[in-house]
Amino acid sequence: MRPLAAALVALGLATSAAAPALAQAARAEDAAFRATTLSLSAYGETTLAPDQATITLGVTTPGPTAAAAMAANRTRMAATLRSLAAQGIAERDIQTSGLNLNPQYVYAQGQPPKLTGYEASNQVTATVRDLGKLGATVDAVVAAGANQVQGIAFGLQSPRAAEDAARREAVTALQAKAELYAKATGYRIARLVNLTEGGGDGSPPRPMFRLAAAPARAESTPVAPGELKVRIDVSGVFELTR
Repeated sequence: MRPLAAALVALGLATSAAAPALAQAARAEDAAFRATTLSLSAYGETTLAPDQATITLGVTTPGPTAAAAMAANRTRMAATLRSLAAQGIAERDIQTSGLNLNPQYVYAQGQPPKLTGYEASNQVTATVRDLGKLGATVDAVVAAGANQVQGIAFGLQSPRAAEDAARREAVTALQAKAELYAKATGYRIARLVNLTEGGGDGSPPRPMFRLAAAPARAESTPVAPGELKVRIDVSGVFELTR
């Protein structure tokens, strides 16, 4: 057999073998195109009180030299850390989040900057697992030498149960919405084709903080823990049938 003829025969065999697969793919694509689907999103929420708080605090100290500024900072930060320990904050719940040493200048028009000294700063992030001690802890660290309290964030030590409750509520809401749309358009749900958490972008659930009034002891700094709202977003695709 001549080479050209052999090549044509081989091409014909390959085409014949690929034809069933191509036809099957075309049928599947056609079926998917003809299917009636419904794309929806819903969310579920769980509201509960926080059981821990994270505070960021620090010490800033000036000095005529870098060594003097750091020495003063070291003394006051050591006292601050001791006060945290005295309030029952474990070592694992205390983490340095910032350490800086910067020169300080004064500026005058037409003159070069003049060095006046240095400023050292040291920040730590502490997790308070007993919210009843939160106000007293803030007072204690300030009394010990901390002169910066930069922020506070409330959270949950074990958020899994709250997240799962929100997930169940989200799926229930999604199913109810799908059934409503199907009935309104004269269809019924055949099956759930796809379910995605996070509104379709794959983002993890994020507890949202809502401030609410709460009693505080008069002898310590008043802090209102409020409530945490854990929200889960889901998206789903449903196939409909008559």
